[in-house]
Amino acid sequence: MQKIKKGDKVVVLAGKDKGRTGEVLKVMPKDDKAIVRGINIVRRHQKQTQAQEGGIISKEAPIHLSNVALADPKDGKPTRVGFQVQKDGKKVRVAKRSGELIDG
Repeated sequence: MQKIKKGDKVVVLAGKDKGRTGEVLKVMPKDDKAIVRGINIVRRHQKQTQAQEGGIISKEAPIHLSNVALADPKDGKPTRVGFQVQKDGKKVRVAKRSGELIDG
């Protein structure tokens, strides 16, 4: 089970967007990277295609997982992730800061 998944709210710990929060759009476990909405925006030249207009576009670049932390469901501050096995045998993620279950 992964500590950070698609749809999680995360806080950036390092880099140009330090302190900002965003939603995880995609996780790349092999590269240890994630794409977060509104974080690490880069401008790229895009060649025109039938489907897409050309020009300079802004898009999210991947950010390393060590530079993001899950936002605590209680107060939104960065927290580490732990795991617990519930009575029904289900493994769930738990915020170490508040002890709250992380839904997902």
